[in-house]
Amino acid sequence: MSVSKAGLKACNYVRMRRYVRVRGCRPSGLPWVAAALVAGGLGLEAADPSVWDGVYTAEQTRRGEAAYLSACASCHGTALEGGDMTPALVGGAFTSNWNDLTVGDLFERIRTTMPLDTPGRLSRQQNADTIAFILKANGWPAGVAELPPDSAALKQIRIAAVKP
Repeated sequence: MSVSKAGLKACNYVRMRRYVRVRGCRPSGLPWVAAALVAGGLGLEAADPSVWDGVYTAEQTRRGEAAYLSACASCHGTALEGGDMTPALVGGAFTSNWNDLTVGDLFERIRTTMPLDTPGRLSRQQNADTIAFILKANGWPAGVAELPPDSAALKQIRIAAVKP
C-alpha cells in the first residue's frame, strides 16, 4: 500500500473502486506532510548556491588568470600547486580545507592577507576574478553571471568539495 493510501486507510473505505471519506475522521498527518513537501506547498526555499552552480564566467577566469600570474604565482606556483611554505590552491588539500566554508570567506582571506608582501594591493574585482580562476582550476563549472566583488553576496555561495 502506498504512503498516501496508508494515511487514508483508517478514515476511508473503498466503494466501487473509489475512496469515500468518512465524516468526522481525519487521516494521519504523515502522508499529508510528505505530499506537501513533494508539492512544495510549505514554501521551503532552495539551499544556498554552491560552487557547483556555475557562479563565475569564462571571461572572469581569463581576467583572474592574469591577476593570479602577476600577484600570486610567485608564491603559489603557476599551476596553483603551492610551494614549501605556501598552500596549494588546487586539489584535495584545497577543497578539504575550504569545504563547507563560503566563497566570501575565501574572498576575505585573500582581500585582507594577500599578496603576502603587500596585502590588499589587488582591487575587489581582481580578487573576485582570481577566485573565479581558482574555482575553474578546481573543476567547478562556469556559469552566465560573474562572481560579484561583494563579500556579503559571496558569503551566500558555499564551497562544496563534492557535488550535492
